[in-house]
Amino acid sequence: MIRGVGPHACAFVAGVAFTLIAVAATMTVKTHRFSLLAPVPPTKFDVALRTAMIQMDAAMCITSSGDPDRDFARAMIPHHQGAVEMARLELLFGHDVRLHRLAQGIIVEQSQEIAVLRSVLAGEAAASETRFIP
Repeated sequence: MIRGVGPHACAFVAGVAFTLIAVAATMTVKTHRFSLLAPVPPTKFDVALRTAMIQMDAAMCITSSGDPDRDFARAMIPHHQGAVEMARLELLFGHDVRLHRLAQGIIVEQSQEIAVLRSVLAGEAAASETRFIP
């Protein structure tokens, strides 16, 4: 019974976090007393970045299968997808050429790693390739 509570708690926390961020993104916060800078209203980038992070965090909240390898792969796929989405946002909204190159590399490398993780989950990797002895 307790084992089944974990996914529901994660989903609940992710839902609450999403709601709070969505509300915060639409509110003007009065911070003049605490900061010399005027508050900056959230941009399309801010909202998209927060959304990507919330989706990533919620998707990473998995129920344990009892198999550390499968659980690692299942959690890392949304983690990498989040990185790809954030890199895509950098390419859409950012201006720094160095960060654009980094974002392009992240998209390529993380996409390749997602493919490896999915193949492991699909059972395509040979058992001899997956055995690691420290």
